[in-house]
Amino acid sequence: MPEKTPDRRQKGKNIFHVLAQVELGVLAALLLVVGGIWGFVELADEVLEGETRALDKKILLSLRSAGDLTDPIGPHWFEEVMRDLTALGGMAILVMLTLAVVGYLLMQHKKGMALLMVASVGGGLLLSLVLKYGFDRPRPDLVPHGSYVMTASFPSGHSMLAAVAFLTLGGLLAEYTKKRRLKIYVLSLSVVLTLLVGFSRVYLGVHWPTDVLAGWTAGASWALLCWFTAFWLQRRGQIEEDLD
Repeated sequence: MPEKTPDRRQKGKNIFHVLAQVELGVLAALLLVVGGIWGFVELADEVLEGETRALDKKILLSLRSAGDLTDPIGPHWFEEVMRDLTALGGMAILVMLTLAVVGYLLMQHKKGMALLMVASVGGGLLLSLVLKYGFDRPRPDLVPHGSYVMTASFPSGHSMLAAVAFLTLGGLLAEYTKKRRLKIYVLSLSVVLTLLVGFSRVYLGVHWPTDVLAGWTAGASWALLCWFTAFWLQRRGQIEEDLD
């Protein structure tokens, strides 16, 4: 047999390098999912045992004016900004965002991606409701609520669903963006939006800080699991690999 030319050897090395990076990425994603689940379980255990009560109260009260618990710290316009930000994690906004993305994907004939987006957000919503009713933690009663609430407190549904929707969408866009700085920008924006929604829930007094932390942890773990599922389906040829 003829010996491999240097070009062929180099090509083989490049392919091996890409495959190694892919395998490491998959392993890292799985480890993060497992770590997120473990972190959520540990946090839930601390909450159920009442170990986080003192810290929750301290943080919640630190966001209120001294001597007047009805008044959040900062000017009135900042409180209004927090209401606007908290709406980004609300059901109406996330449903409209999801439908808009799904509509775009369907028009691009990417039915597999559209179905994955629906499953990601819909599954995250169902998981959030199950966890809420399972733990049934009361809402904070130390300060007046700055937003109307109907469900239990743990985990924060706004924080969890914001993580699910924004991180899934951000991951989808980053996957098909070639430039590294654009990938970083998209993923950073997704993370910042998720963090702002969570902070607004504590600022408005409708959640304990540990509710928000649990929502972030559960939502990010679910989003990572959806990313891994998308990668696996793409490699099996059951979902589209590009947005063009």
